Amino acid sequence: KKEKIMIEVILSVGLAFLATVIAEPHFIQYMKMKQLGQTTLDEGPSWHKAKSGTPTMGGLVFLCMISISSLILGAVFGHFNFVLLSGVIGFAFFGTIGFLDDFIKVFKKQNEGLKSHEKFGLQLIGAAIFVVLFLLSGNAPLIYLPIFGEVNSIILFALFTIIWIAGFSNAVNLTDGLDGLAASTNIIAYGIYGIMAYRAAQHSIAIFCFCVVGGLLGFLVYNWKPAKVFMGDVGSLALGAGLAIISIMLHKEWTLLLVGIIFVGETLSVILQVGSFKLTGKRIFKMSPIHHHFEMSGWKEVKIVSVFSAIGLIAGLIVAFVF
Repeated sequence: KKEKIMIEVILSVGLAFLATVIAEPHFIQYMKMKQLGQTTLDEGPSWHKAKSGTPTMGGLVFLCMISISSLILGAVFGHFNFVLLSGVIGFAFFGTIGFLDDFIKVFKKQNEGLKSHEKFGLQLIGAAIFVVLFLLSGNAPLIYLPIFGEVNSIILFALFTIIWIAGFSNAVNLTDGLDGLAASTNIIAYGIYGIMAYRAAQHSIAIFCFCVVGGLLGFLVYNWKPAKVFMGDVGSLALGAGLAIISIMLHKEWTLLLVGIIFVGETLSVILQVGSFKLTGKRIFKMSPIHHHFEMSGWKEVKIVSVFSAIGLIAGLIVAFVF
């Protein structure tokens, strides 16, 4: 049994990695040829302007390679089911939202992309679709609530799930601001959930998770500083939604607060910054999300990515051993 698991892990990581490493350079070349690249926002650190013109939307490549790899291996190993499809469907829907946002920015040359209410509305719809499919597949609407314990309620489950998926989709999107940061932290998070899935005998989830690990490792080859390509919203929105969906499928929802501690911290830093400025007129951080605060404090990008990844790994390992 352990040998079979090792084979599944190696093939999942390996296939998605190779597919992404081979496909990504062709995408980068196309974007360069068409002169389609990232436009750096004025409110970001001034030195980020040097990154303007770098090809973006690279997440489109690894999303496709991850989805194809997981579906193929799921079928080969006999783990092709709704659970696996839910991950792919989640990637597809939220990736499409990100694609529309990126398309407007890059191809239409409009900095803002989708308006915030449009993006959030689509995220809510995507999360609601998952809830409907989840319930139609025969799964019980169980949700664990502190103090109350496990509650069987369609309304509570639907509300929690929609907020959870949309929230973490945005959280990973906020984290994607430095070369290699979102990719590195997601590799760790999906790897931890892959281990937890095997422990719970949820092989379809494990295959999907390790395909994500492989695809992101392949992407990181080109996204590590100095990045040759950025993942764009097409990648970050899908990755965040995928993590939330997996935590729900494993019925380990609250573990995502630790497994995704970096994404939670990045989001909280924005909330605190905005709240403090509106209430007192003062800022808590030099810039938010918090990775920019450390940049403004003199930390190099590689140091921030390394420290944040280490924090994510420690928190993830605690979850893997405790839960």
